Parts: sequence; structure tokens; C-alpha cells
Amino acid sequence: MNIYPYCSLLRYNTFGIQVKADLLVEYESVGELKQALALYHERMSEKPLLHIGGGSNLLFIYDFRGMVLHSLVDGYSVIAEEGDDVLVRVGAGMTFDDFVSDSLWRGWFGLENLSGIPGQVGASAVQNVGAYGAEVGNLIETVEGVSLSDGSMHKWRGSECGYAYRQSIFKQELARQYAITYVTYRLHRTFRPSLEYGGVRQAMEQAALTEDSLTAMKLRQVILSIRRHKLPDPAVLGNAGSFFMNPVVTKRKFMSLRSRYPDIPGYMQGANAYKVPAAWLIEQCGWKGRRLNDSPAAVHDVQPLVLVNRGGARGSDILHLCEEIQTDVKKKFGIKLRHEVNIIAYGGEFEEIEP
Repeated sequence: MNIYPYCSLLRYNTFGIQVKADLLVEYESVGELKQALALYHERMSEKPLLHIGGGSNLLFIYDFRGMVLHSLVDGYSVIAEEGDDVLVRVGAGMTFDDFVSDSLWRGWFGLENLSGIPGQVGASAVQNVGAYGAEVGNLIETVEGVSLSDGSMHKWRGSECGYAYRQSIFKQELARQYAITYVTYRLHRTFRPSLEYGGVRQAMEQAALTEDSLTAMKLRQVILSIRRHKLPDPAVLGNAGSFFMNPVVTKRKFMSLRSRYPDIPGYMQGANAYKVPAAWLIEQCGWKGRRLNDSPAAVHDVQPLVLVNRGGARGSDILHLCEEIQTDVKKKFGIKLRHEVNIIAYGGEFEEIEP
């Protein structure tokens, strides 16, 4: 267990925000996690406690005046084989994309479309990460975690995790109550490519790939190439990927919008709802590539769904930009954008800001 007092969190958040924590504890096992929790409850219980993964979905507004926990629980193992399926238990501290790559090399398929998503395995189960027509919640068999309040161990079936678009019980009723320790995925030995997302087929054509010539590793490379084109590298330009969620509106609302904006894209979500691309809404409000005055916080010039730190931005700069975009989209389209990124502030007490 590694304990770092008054620790910079710069390398623990992909936005590149320079903040500090009163105490950072990194643990490599469930036993060490329980020791860290005992330390917290004995010496710091009056202060906030935060568990983070790879920091790829966080925006810190201030220094965190409490304890930050970070998992280094790594590795994976096959725990069962059921016909064409293989159940693989993975440490929550493993880098998610490292496991995606390893799974394909081992002939375990299903995660191809999620290639390149940053963060750790534990965060995949919390956020229900998704991209290019796939969501990880559809492949999660079980999630294991430890209660932050008493150190007790819990296990949930995937069907109990409340997975929906970028949602889970770990973001809702169980938010900030558990540290995820292991995630078990149900993968397949037969490669069944998911190519419904339009951009995937277009990228395949550009790479001169057909369905007959496609392999899982080739599909991974296609997905990675799409991501490289659309999304900036956090090592070069601080960001947390998609900052906003795509809003879902009623069919009536969507048809009303289409009567005023004939080009508005939308994707049916059941019989009475449509998902509208937040990137389109933001671009229509003139925010693509813009910044506020001379602020280092800006909207990416290729993908308007991404807010970026052009160097030296504070968390408050990013938050101010977020709020200005929300205001303009609400005024023009009557739609309230919700941020996908977790915004963390400390102003007397731990607070997660809602849009």
C-alpha cells in the first residue's frame, strides 16, 4: 500500500488539472483496501473520501481536502467456460484497454468496439462505458466491491446493476458507497462483429476491409483509427473524452424540433423517444472550436462533444465553459445537456455538482 500525503493529482486526471489531495492511498489488494478504509475511519472520517480510477472521467474544481483511494488491483483469470462463452474475472485496477487488447489476443471476443476507451476496468462497470454501437453492461456477468463505510464485501449480478445509457446503480443509488474490486465479463469464442454504427462501416471501406476479411484485431484497429481522428490524446491536450451525454427526448419533442430544424439527427429509442447527438446541438450553437475570451478551456475543433484544456486551465474554467454551453443549448433547443464527466468540488463539504 502506497500512502502519499499532500499529493498532486495532476497525473491522476486526464484533464491535466493541477490540484492536490490531503492524502492519496494506492492499494494492490482487497486486504490493503480494507486497511486504507480503517485508516480513513480512524483518522480522517470528518473529511470526504473519494475513490478514483484512471481519472479519465473526472473534473476537479478545487484541491480535494480528504482521502483519495486509487486501485492497483491488476490481472485476470478464467473462472468458467460455458459452451461458446468464457467468463473472465478482471482486477478493477487494470487499464481497461489493456484488457480489451489481451482478450482479443486470447480469442475472447465482444469488447472490440470498446477499444481505446481510457480508464480502468472498475470504471467500466460504474460508467457503463459505450462506443460505436456497444455498451460494456451487456457483457458484464458480475461486479464485486467493498463498502467504503464498513469494509464489507458485496457482489452483484450484471442484471442487478441497473445498466442503461451511461448509467448504473453505482452512479445512482449506490453512488460513492463502494469501491469496485473485480469485474467478470462474459465473452465469446466466436467473433460476431457489431458493425451497425455508421462510422465503423465507413472506416472499414477506407481501410479496404470487407466483412469476409474482417477479424477482431482488424476491427479493433478500425475503432482505434476512428477514435484517433475524432478524439484528442489526453497526453497532448487535456480532456476527459465526451463531456456531455447525448440527450434523449420524447417523440413529440423531437418532431417539434425537426419541424424547425429539418437537419437535426435523431435515433429512435423505443416507440416514443429519440436520442439526439449532443455534438450536433453544441455545434449548431456555434461552440465548435471556441473558447471563452482568452481562457485555456475550449471546445475541441473536431469533436464538439469534447472540452479541452489548452494548457493551464483550472477546473473552474472548464466548468464555466460547460455551463455556458448548457445555457445556449437550452435557450436554442429547449434541451438540458447533462455532463457525463464527474465534477468534483469541495467547499466545506463534498459535493457533486449537477447540471
